[in-house]
Amino acid sequence: QVQLVESGGGLVEAGGSLRLSCAASGRIFSINPMGWYRQAPGNQRELVADITTSGITNYADSVKGRFTISGDNAKNTIYLQMNSLKPEDTAVYYCAVDARTRLVGPRMRYWGQGTQVTVSS
Repeated sequence: QVQLVESGGGLVEAGGSLRLSCAASGRIFSINPMGWYRQAPGNQRELVADITTSGITNYADSVKGRFTISGDNAKNTIYLQMNSLKPEDTAVYYCAVDARTRLVGPRMRYWGQGTQVTVSS
């Protein structure tokens, strides 16, 4: 009922930058928050950053000062600007949203398909 389309992953050298995008579509009554998670091989999925519709942001300590999350509420889209990338940022990055598809209904978590980010040393 809610589809997430991610884009922007790729291969970059250490110190470089990438920008991820995630657009939500479908039967959306409300959506909040939206965020990015990542999972490296052998590791658990972890929160990178999220943002509420009022613009409140939250970052993992490991990315503070290097990554910036932003959103366009009208488009149900979020972005993750990643600067000063490090090899340890290499992972599959997933977009996730908490959304309701109707006024009276549960808020559910939806996940994107993931986009690979690889940082070479």
